[in-house]
This record gives sequence, structure tokens and C-alpha cells, in this order.
Amino acid sequence: MELPKYHETFMPILEILNTAEVISSRELARKVRDNYYSELPKELLDKKTSSGANVLIDRILWGKSYLKMGKFVSYPKRGLVQIADKGKQTLISGKLLLSDLQNDPDFINHRSSVQSKKENQLEIETIDVDNASPQDLIDNGFSTIETEVKTELLDKLKEIDPYFFEKVILILLKKMGYGDFIETSKSGDGGIDGIINEYKLGLEKIYTQAKRYTENKVREKDIRNFIGAMSGDTTKGVFITTSTFDDAAIKKAREAHHSIILIDGSKLVDLMHQYNVGIQVKITYEVKELDNDFFEGE
Repeated sequence: MELPKYHETFMPILEILNTAEVISSRELARKVRDNYYSELPKELLDKKTSSGANVLIDRILWGKSYLKMGKFVSYPKRGLVQIADKGKQTLISGKLLLSDLQNDPDFINHRSSVQSKKENQLEIETIDVDNASPQDLIDNGFSTIETEVKTELLDKLKEIDPYFFEKVILILLKKMGYGDFIETSKSGDGGIDGIINEYKLGLEKIYTQAKRYTENKVREKDIRNFIGAMSGDTTKGVFITTSTFDDAAIKKAREAHHSIILIDGSKLVDLMHQYNVGIQVKITYEVKELDNDFFEGE
């Protein structure tokens, strides 16, 4: 007997979710374990990863993550998961193999987004497992997980309430070391979403504009309106979007008398990942090496 592979947990996960409207990820993993794998030997059920996590629970959670990539399940709130209509249809068909997932259009689109982000960051690398060092494999694994998280983070930002998105941006800038922020009124704000202090003492102000777009690019008109809304007490602004800026918008920001910083979706999730906004540390690994000084010292 052996533990199931992560993709072998797909159907059990969907079946458990089909009996509950919304459930926490940990409760889901526990129920899948207890309902489908409880008769495995205790030494397998208690098997740990090198970081101390339970192997079976970890594989179930990875199975859930891959189902999310294919839109078979969704995350309505932090830490919660529920079955999607697509997942319910899969239960009717009676099977979901790894090959089915790999050929699924939604999963392919997700993987394409991840691949595109890797290429944009010049991080893409083909790993020759037989010739790679253990450190190479670890680095590549961490890079893949990081890119997956950033892709999911950007998808989530495109789904949230626009007003909450504006607040997320101000929270990020605060974490980056800027001073206190002020949220502007949501009506008649003249194109300004927030005001932050460049320094903690509030000596200079920076205006922010946040556009939560799914596909549309920020245009030159948007930058022009932003500049026009900036009052005389500042010449600095940050324009953030979940999408990208068209060439005319970039040109307008570059040639403006004001100092306008543009942050697109890719750069935004890089910063959120760096400053731990909207994400959390799952596992910390400790890699050790031989201390030669210990043996060579007096």
C-alpha cells in the first residue's frame, strides 16, 4: 500500500465539497483523509515531509490547488473552498485524471499565464533532473511555487471589490515604508483614490490612483485625468493597475511635469509578494550544511 498521488485526490476532494456549501481547506483535507484513506497503515498516515508537514494532508491540499487552477473549485474567502459548477459536472462524468486536467482549457490558460510571467521575469529555465544539483531542484521548485502564487494573487485582485482594491494599494504602500495614508471620498474624488505621506513625518504627499481592470489597458486619457486631479500641494503620483499601460499612457507619464510612477499587474504582485500583502507563509524550510570550521577549529 502507498499514499495517493496528489492527482489521485481530485475526485475525493470534489465529492467531499459536493456535500458542503463552503468548508475550510484544513477541514476539507481532514475529511478526505478520514473518508477515503483511513484504512492506510498508520506509518503512512503519519508520514511527514522534511519540513514536518503531514504528507497525505499536503498532497490533498496540492490536489485542491490544482483543481482551483482548472476552476473546478473556487475560494470564496480566505482559507475557504467550495465546489464550482464545473466540479459538479465532473462528478456526473465520474472521473478526473491528471491527463484530463492537463488538457482542460482553463488549466491550460492558467499554466500559460504562469509560463508567460516566468518568461517576462527571465526566470524560465529547463531543468535537467539527472544533471541538476539538489540546490538547482530546490530553487526551481521555489520559483515555480512563487510564480503560481503571484498568478493566483493577480487573479484574486481582478475579482475583488474596486474600493477594497484601492485600500489594498494603500496598505501595500504603508508596508513599503511610506507614512500614513488617507482614503479619499468615493464620490467626487476627482480621480484620486488615496493620499500617502512620502515620509513618516508627512512632509510631502503622494497621490494614488488604482484601476482594477481585467483586460482593458490604462490609456493616455486616464493618466491625463490623474495628473489634472492632482492639487498644487504635490507633484508626485503613483498609478497602479491590475492590467497594463498602453504606449500612449506610458509616454504621457514619462513626459509629464509631475513625477508619475506606473505599476502594472505584474509589478504589483511582485511587490505584494515581497512585502507579504495578501499572502502568508505556508512552510519554512531549513537547509543545513557541514560546518567545516567546527571540525578545523582548535
